[in-house]
Amino acid sequence: MLMAKVVGSVVSTQKDPSLVGKKLMIIQPINSEQQDIRFQQVAADTVGAGIGDYVLLSSGSAARRLFKEPSDAVDYAIVGIIDTFDL
Repeated sequence: MLMAKVVGSVVSTQKDPSLVGKKLMIIQPINSEQQDIRFQQVAADTVGAGIGDYVLLSSGSAARRLFKEPSDAVDYAIVGIIDTFDL
């Protein structure tokens, strides 16, 4: 699992049919000190996250298992909203 901050949303009128009805958010992966790592990605939201929220991500086949069809075109899925960071 990864941690990330939601930094935006995506509107796409032309997309793979497996993405229809999914809320797509732009996420910035972060480390435990809330510093940016890697590059921004698009993630399917399963928990109702909003811009500015810190979230937990699943990736790859673990992310695809959250949806009806395991062949859905999803690489990242938001699976939780982080309330606090305690180090």
